[in-house]
Amino acid sequence: MAAAELNTLNELEHRLESLEARNAFQDDVIEQLNQELTIHQAQLAELKENMRLIAARIKESTTSPDTQVEIEPPPPHY
Repeated sequence: MAAAELNTLNELEHRLESLEARNAFQDDVIEQLNQELTIHQAQLAELKENMRLIAARIKESTTSPDTQVEIEPPPPHY
């Protein structure tokens, strides 16, 4: 009976080690994904700011009176 218990104990230890290895691997993958997500969030924030600046410049350029195209009168020979 002791051999069966020892065999069961060894099997449980093997399963536990396997689970610990998988857990460590998953922790590493989660950390890598977290770093990538942080990088992408920073890039997204930068792109949003650039879009805001571009939209503001476009709005300024279309509403300022000095940049509006003046309609020229027809030439005198008409």
